[in-house]
Amino acid sequence: MPTNFVQELRWRGLLHDIMPETEKFLLSEPTKGYIGFDPTAESLHIGSLVQIIILMHYQKAGHIPIVLMGGATGMIGDPSGKSDERNLLDQKTLEKNCRGIQKQFEKFLDFDPSSINSARLVNNYDWMKTYSLIDFSRDIGKHITVNYMMAKESVKKRLSSEVKVGMSFTEFTYQLLQGFDFLHLYKTMDCKLQMGGSDQWGNITTGTELVRRKEGKKVYAMTCPLIKKADGSKFGKTEEGNIWLDKSRTSSYKFYQFWLNTSDEDALSYIKIFTFLSEEEVTEKIEEHIKAPHLRALQRTIAEEVTRLVHGEEEFIKAQDTSQILFGKATSEAIQKLDRTTFLELFEGVPLANITRVQLKNGIDIVSALSSETSFLQSNGEARRALKENAISVNKKKISADYIIGEEDLISNKYVLLQRGKKNYFILKVED
Repeated sequence: MPTNFVQELRWRGLLHDIMPETEKFLLSEPTKGYIGFDPTAESLHIGSLVQIIILMHYQKAGHIPIVLMGGATGMIGDPSGKSDERNLLDQKTLEKNCRGIQKQFEKFLDFDPSSINSARLVNNYDWMKTYSLIDFSRDIGKHITVNYMMAKESVKKRLSSEVKVGMSFTEFTYQLLQGFDFLHLYKTMDCKLQMGGSDQWGNITTGTELVRRKEGKKVYAMTCPLIKKADGSKFGKTEEGNIWLDKSRTSSYKFYQFWLNTSDEDALSYIKIFTFLSEEEVTEKIEEHIKAPHLRALQRTIAEEVTRLVHGEEEFIKAQDTSQILFGKATSEAIQKLDRTTFLELFEGVPLANITRVQLKNGIDIVSALSSETSFLQSNGEARRALKENAISVNKKKISADYIIGEEDLISNKYVLLQRGKKNYFILKVED
């Protein structure tokens, strides 16, 4: 029998709305439940991570999770929580995005068909692409009144918005299309639960109502709260933009740093939401944090758990090692293992000078590298004094006045990091 999925979400602060009797029903038998994801990009970002984690909890509880890709609805755009209309995507772009997102889900859910509760992935474009407007109007539209649709909070909010952008017919019909998804999954896969963010409640309950009116059957619904930061700003956003789950868009180092920089107040909730630690373990970590908040035990735990979850053990260790560089605890070997993207992120804004590969092959003496070649230091005399004081490092390794920089010093076959003292850096960049 399934374990108590609803109770698991409740103590983690992941339960917002729930239809009566849903908890009891989910304890009675393994049930198929779905969450929809609109493929607006080739990668999901951490704004979608809550929904992914909910599907993981759902599968761990013994149920069958269904990932619904919005290949059709993504062409329209969901108005829920939006003040203006989303840009429409073409079919080719959506197909490409769906392929990218599908690969990401394979890291989080068990899709092995031999498993008792194997996850499923479907795309609503498959059942919408041949469905005519006439058929949709007759089979679906007649069962839901305009009055019912107008009463939805997402619709009322847009129509009463101070920004008088209005609401297109395209967006207005979105809740019907989402309702049709639930009806289709109920009829073809016996799916009896839809989940999503709290801004989706109106769309989700349109689906439960459509199943009731069309099939005379009861299906269930539940939502989680939208995650916001304690200061009121949007979760998952930085000055540079979204934090993506794809490491080619957001490096594992930057991903790790995002969680490490979480505020104390946010960390108290994030430890429950974004990790799979037990209630006892979470309580222990919170108590540890309260006793010594300066050690940032919660932030470190969250950063470790979430980076491992999304990027795996190897990338977590790499991100952790990279972070140590900022605190001067990294070895020269760790510096030289950095990839080009991470190195540039880590030392963004550090002044640099170009050198040729031929120069490097012949070897550049350290005094020239510090002064005449780069102007990092003002003169050869200043360079020699700094070297005598043991204040100069190459790739975090202390060196002497007779040191010759060569190809073996290259980081990612492109850079050499010079350093004076603890905080003054300079980069030699090889121009091919």
